[in-house]
Amino acid sequence: MEKSVPRPPLSQILIYACGQFGWALASFGAGNLLLYFYMPPESADAVAFPPYIYQGAVLGIATVIGLVNFGGRIFDAITDPLIAGWSDRRQSKYGKRKSLMGLAAVPFALLSFLIFYPIATTSGVENTLWLVIGVFLFYLFFTMYLVPYNALISELGHHPKDRMLISTVISVAFALAFILGGGAYGLQAVFAEGRTPTEAFQMTMLLFSVVALIMMLVPVFFLNEKKYCTQSKTVIDAGQSVKAVFANVNFKHFAFSDLTYWVALTFIQLGVSYYTVNIFAMETKYATVFLTVSFLVSFLLYIPINMLVTKLGKKAVLSVAFLIFAASFLLTGLTDILGLPQQIMFYGIAVLSGFPLAAFGIIPNALLADVVHEHEARTGQNLSGMFYGARTFMMKMGISLANLIFPSLLLLGKSADNVTGVRLTAFVAVVFMLGGFFLFRKYREEQR
Repeated sequence: MEKSVPRPPLSQILIYACGQFGWALASFGAGNLLLYFYMPPESADAVAFPPYIYQGAVLGIATVIGLVNFGGRIFDAITDPLIAGWSDRRQSKYGKRKSLMGLAAVPFALLSFLIFYPIATTSGVENTLWLVIGVFLFYLFFTMYLVPYNALISELGHHPKDRMLISTVISVAFALAFILGGGAYGLQAVFAEGRTPTEAFQMTMLLFSVVALIMMLVPVFFLNEKKYCTQSKTVIDAGQSVKAVFANVNFKHFAFSDLTYWVALTFIQLGVSYYTVNIFAMETKYATVFLTVSFLVSFLLYIPINMLVTKLGKKAVLSVAFLIFAASFLLTGLTDILGLPQQIMFYGIAVLSGFPLAAFGIIPNALLADVVHEHEARTGQNLSGMFYGARTFMMKMGISLANLIFPSLLLLGKSADNVTGVRLTAFVAVVFMLGGFFLFRKYREEQR
């Protein structure tokens, strides 16, 4: 099959990567800014936004925003295998992956900013209900776009050399979207003149959604799925597919270690404004600077990462990335305790984070494509949608845990006078990254 399907030219890979930029930007707000908007950090002067939902503890240990995020992510994760099975079995003259992506793109983009538009100006049950409904629908359409999109990684990358190229290009697209998303703090300041903080922030989210929609539609209209993808009809049902995927021992070792990475990454995404204000004693807008520096450094490391993978293998490079990420969180948590120079540590940790961001951005997708092709060669089953759906399921479980744990820890202190909760989030992230390192040691890399 692989010999009869031409390898995708760079133009098609770039078209494909536009979708990565789009979905990453559309999901940035829900994944990283809901906590900032609905439970903002407290500075010495004021809180960024008025309280739109209940701010206190629920059942003594949780928060409303934490439960909403956790519930939305769990719902999101549950729908992954269902949509993955549907995508694998789907047939369409427009392309079985693209047609599903096209159905999801518009509502996905629309909901990405509506969840930041509470229907009441003060805290109340109606805002909570609006948020719950919006978040659950958002994640439904998010999954409908993401699962078939990710399945295309191995189907376009049917040649081993193309897998690392595709993974690298989409990692660049993700990083660019992440930098733009992280610029929300700075853009909010730009739009602030003559507007309330809420209005300025909402304008930022609206801008993101428009750009995201345009980019998500590029592969829907211009990717030649029929010509460049290796695809075959899947006849087994979703339940059998899930069993087959999780019976793959190598996949399990990868997926559970990957879960811990997403917990830690989500801690950065949720916590960057808190770390900036409470630990590094800088203004909120510098959270954008931290994210920008980290991802610019990761860009510079993309070629070295590819060279290291060629020389040492994917497993070795990713294992080092686990340890460096753990070190960056440890240094964050220790900065103000040890009296270390705050600005120097701020920029130093941003630079240090570049290596794991590059490694985790590039390698896992290529590594999973290896698993997919090895499984197909061994069993004759083409389950690329389910493999990537299962990986996405584990990713979202990690994000769900982070969204539940992080705001609960903040209840212990998120102000300039009490940073206990903020500091503790960094130490918890260290534990997750070390756990991921030991789990990933069991992964057996195929020699190619």
